[in-house]
Amino acid sequence: MNDNDTTVIPGNDTPPPADRLQRISDHERGLRTTVPGVIQSVGRNRAFAAGGEREKMRAADADRDRVVEVLNMAYSEGRLSKDEYDSRLENALSARTYADLDQIVTDLPAARATVVTPVTKTNGLAIASLACGLAQFVFGPLAAIPAIVFGHVARHQIKRTGEQGAGLALAGLILGWATVILGIALIVVGLAMSVGMHGTMH
Repeated sequence: MNDNDTTVIPGNDTPPPADRLQRISDHERGLRTTVPGVIQSVGRNRAFAAGGEREKMRAADADRDRVVEVLNMAYSEGRLSKDEYDSRLENALSARTYADLDQIVTDLPAARATVVTPVTKTNGLAIASLACGLAQFVFGPLAAIPAIVFGHVARHQIKRTGEQGAGLALAGLILGWATVILGIALIVVGLAMSVGMHGTMH
């Protein structure tokens, strides 16, 4: 059969359309064609199936970190043994493409890892402030001073670090300042009564 012969499909006497023949001819010469779904370059044709482009893309460090989070969650829940975890973790850190990462977590409930948030610790000085504020009911008003100091320092640290405990520090401050204000009020009342009694005696 010559290259110029027209191929006729059995059972169909209609020859292929002229534009299709032109695309086939262009393809044979190694030129770029317009066939849908196929990306071709001079001298070389590359076809990507639907959805296959993502798997071949290079993965970033952020992508590897997300997979590591999934593995950590799966290991903490007992879904992976120590050996499986170590092996998959090594593969995740050395993965180059999305396809490599997908193979590591394909049998794990990866979606749950996206709702996991790190637990923020409570500021130690905030706890100390509240403790001192409560301790003054047992040990006297002297504990009010450290309650106030710890409370102010704790609130500054919480604003800077994002730790928890702002409510505890505020409670310690309220208790501390309440004791100080009450003490000052009692002193003023006592002085007023003393002055009044002294004036009555004269």
